[in-house]
Amino acid sequence: MSIYYIETTIPSFYHEVRSEPSMVARRDWTRRWFDVAVTSDRIVSSVAVLDELRRGDFPGRDECLAMLDTIEMLELDDPVFEIVEAYLANKLMPSDPFGDALHPALASYHRCDFLVTWNCLRLANANKFGQIRRINGILGLYTPELVTPMELLGGNVGS
Repeated sequence: MSIYYIETTIPSFYHEVRSEPSMVARRDWTRRWFDVAVTSDRIVSSVAVLDELRRGDFPGRDECLAMLDTIEMLELDDPVFEIVEAYLANKLMPSDPFGDALHPALASYHRCDFLVTWNCLRLANANKFGQIRRINGILGLYTPELVTPMELLGGNVGS
């Protein structure tokens, strides 16, 4: 059983209402991956994701929050904030401690197998993965794979 940490973009795209082809594709890939994973694997998230969603004003917000009612919330222990500080000190992420740096810190500290996101600029990209792996290695931490739902579907994205 794999452990998947989902950050804010996963419930957001699960309940996406925009009709542009790229939005519809991400919504469909997210739903296809999540609907299978939630029955066979361990899906976790955090209060940080809940807070991000609560601060938003967008269609589907209430559905996103309800989706997280059934998801295990990881603890925001002090060591997680120390990891965030290390990421910020090494200029790995922008300086908002409750922003993007918190998600890989949580997933790493709690030894999740995957951090699932559609944030390909700051999280799910090869360059960022290498940087996180380097800092986590120095800190003696496990590094989860940073992936999109599409990557987790493998060759089944068109079916």
